[in-house]
Parts: sequence; C-alpha cells; structure tokens
Amino acid sequence: MKKQPSYMDSVHRDGRIWGIFMGIILLLFPLAISIIFKTSPNYEVLLKGIFATAPMYWAVGIVEIFTYVPMLGAGGTYLSFITGNISNLKLPCAIDAMERANVKASSEEGEVISTISIAVSSIVTTIIIIIGVICIVPLTPILESPVLEPAFDMILPALFGGLAVVFISKNLKLSIAPVILMLVLFIFVPALNAGTVGIMVPVGVLFTVGVARILYKKGML
Repeated sequence: MKKQPSYMDSVHRDGRIWGIFMGIILLLFPLAISIIFKTSPNYEVLLKGIFATAPMYWAVGIVEIFTYVPMLGAGGTYLSFITGNISNLKLPCAIDAMERANVKASSEEGEVISTISIAVSSIVTTIIIIIGVICIVPLTPILESPVLEPAFDMILPALFGGLAVVFISKNLKLSIAPVILMLVLFIFVPALNAGTVGIMVPVGVLFTVGVARILYKKGML
C-alpha cells in the first residue's frame, strides 16, 4: 500500500508546485503584452536594469527565507510568498493569530493557524480589492479628502505599533537594541522610507537574533 504523505510533505509539495506556477504566470504576462502589441523591450536597457537591481533582490530573497520561515512556518511562508504583501499584512496577521491561539510557528498547531490566517487574509484582501474597484469612482472624492489623508498615512505604523506593544512588553531587554537601531536608521538615513519596510524587516530580525544570542551568552536572557 502506498504511504500517504504527511501534512508537511503535502505542504512542501503544493508550495513548490504553486510557487513554480506563479513564477511562470509572472513571466507569461510580459510575454503576452509583447505578443498582443507586437513589440519587444529594449534588451540592452532591460539587462542594465536587471544587473543594477537583481543583486539586491537576490540578497533580500535569501534573507527573507531564513527570516520568515521561523516566524510563519512552512505553509504560511509558501502562501505568503505567492500572495505577497508579507511585511505589512500577512506577517502581522499570522503573528497575531498564533499569539491569540498561544502556539508557535514551529509546532504543528502553529503551522495550521499561520496558514489559515494568511489564507483568510488573502481572501479578505481580494474581496476588499474587488469592492474597491467597484466603488472607486464614487468614493474617490471621499478618499482623497484632506481630512482623511493623515489617517491613511498612519495605517501601517498603527498596525505594527499594536503588535510592538505586545512583543516589547514580553521581551523588554531584547527589544531595546532593534528599536534603537530602526529609529537611528530611519531618522538619520533619508533614503529609508515606507517603501523600504520589506527590506528592513529581515534586517531587523537578523540583528535581533544576533543581539539575542549575545545577551543569552552573557546570561542576560
């Protein structure tokens, strides 16, 4: 009798299949545009752009794998990488769900909770986008109102601020160093802004792991 694959085996199998499938879809889009409009990109300019930006994304991609897997579990990581918007939506959603369920991402329960929370988040996001597309014209004057603009600017800080209070209160000694690092970087390095959050999250995580190891070695944790 053929042995049934375990839950984790099926997670890795399906994650690889969908990851490859989405990669193909992403490559097919520019190909379809080229065929439809009977044109092609300037390959010299394209290669220059790729060589200028690809090394950064390769580094970030490698770092994110080692960063997000321990935080989201295997299933949550596969699903997050496919659906995107990790640092400012999927990650906070999964962490909050596991925190409420009192489970860790490394456990089987955490794997399930993380995957379900990210899946629900993706579905809700898609529904909201559909509603937004339908209602964008009548709602545009309201959304562009100067009264609401400050609120939209504070959505991401408020989201991470709520999560930060919980984790800082639980790990006060460990949280001081990364908080100071991020404050110094974002205050004194003008190039860092809201668009670089996705890059700085892995950097902050690796820095925190390093500080935690030092504190642990010195018996402070």
